[in-house]
Amino acid sequence: MSTASTRLPEGRYGRSSDERSDRRLRSAAWVLGALLFALVGYFAYHYVAENRISAQVITFAASGDAVKVHLEVHKDAGTDGYCTLRSQSADGAEVGRADFRFDGSTTRIDQVVTLRTTAKGTTAELLGCHAS
Repeated sequence: MSTASTRLPEGRYGRSSDERSDRRLRSAAWVLGALLFALVGYFAYHYVAENRISAQVITFAASGDAVKVHLEVHKDAGTDGYCTLRSQSADGAEVGRADFRFDGSTTRIDQVVTLRTTAKGTTAELLGCHAS
């Protein structure tokens, strides 16, 4: 009399899952996920913490060879920096670009600056602000 075997025939159904390899794979996924989360947090913190100057263009008025830009800047007290503005013509060509420096102990600067252009500018765009 023969007894029924509890093992599957070899080669017929593929390899059976190994619990140890599943556990290792799950642990590796958790470690990589934690590292990715830490990396995203690191870059997010440095983007927010290091960006001590923010600004926005309130209004602008274009004339023949210049664009007057009403710029509002918020910064930390004692932080020096600059904001880059550009102007484009009606066909999209860049006709002016300049950096405007801001320093001092005030935290809010509300100023009208003049951006010189090579042709009539139709836009005033804030490209960014950086601490120096």
